[in-house]
Amino acid sequence: MDAVNRERNVSNCRNGFESCDHSKLTGPQATALAVAEHQRNVSDCKDGIASCDVTHLTQSEARESAVAAQKRNLADCKDRIGDCDHSKLSPSEAVAVDAARRNLNVSDCTTGTGLCDHSKLTALETSTVSAAEHQRNVQNCENGWTECDHSRLTPLEASQTAVADHQRNLAECKNGQETCDYSKLTATETKMLAEAEQQRNYLACLKGVGYCDRSRLTPAEAKAIPPEHQLSPR
Repeated sequence: MDAVNRERNVSNCRNGFESCDHSKLTGPQATALAVAEHQRNVSDCKDGIASCDVTHLTQSEARESAVAAQKRNLADCKDRIGDCDHSKLSPSEAVAVDAARRNLNVSDCTTGTGLCDHSKLTALETSTVSAAEHQRNVQNCENGWTECDHSRLTPLEASQTAVADHQRNLAECKNGQETCDYSKLTATETKMLAEAEQQRNYLACLKGVGYCDRSRLTPAEAKAIPPEHQLSPR
C-alpha cells in the first residue's frame, strides 16, 4: 500500500468509515485509533448519543456518564424540552422541577408564548398575566396588527389607537403605498399631500429622474423644464 493509500486508510478509520482496513494500520496508528474511538464513545455516552456503548466504559467513566444523564434529564424536565423521565428524579429534583415549570408557565402566560395554562396560575399571577395580556393587546392595536381586540380597549386606549391608525394611514399615503385610504384624510392633509406630489412631479420632470407626468405641470413649471428633458416624453 503506497503512502497516499495508507493515509487515506488512516483517515477512513478515524472517521469510522466501513472502508477502513484495520489490518493495514501500523502499531502506533492502531493504538491512536483505539484511544480516539474510546474517547469518542465516552463523549457519546456523556452526551446521550445513541451510538454510546456503555460496556466499553470504565467504572469511573460510567459513573460520569450516569451523572451527565441525570443532569440532562433534570434539565429536560425543567424546560419541558426533550425526553423527561419523572421516575428518575430524586424527591428534591422533583420539587425543583415543579417550581421551574410553574415559573415557566407564568412566563409563557405573561409573554403570550409557549404553553400557557391559566388554571395553574395563582390569584396574584393571574392578575399579573391579565395586565400583561391587556398591554400586549393595546400594543397590537396601536401597531395595526391583526392580533388586536378593540372590544378590550378602554376609551382612552381606543382614542390613542385611532390616532395611531390615522398617522399610519397618513404615512402610507405620503409614501404612495397601496394601503393608503384617502377617504380617511382630513381636508388639510389631502391638500398637503397634493402639494407635495405636485412638487415631487415637478422636480422629477425638472431633473429627468423619477416618474414625471408633464400633463400635471403648470405653464410656469413646464417652461422651466430643460430642453434635453423635454425630448423624452413620459
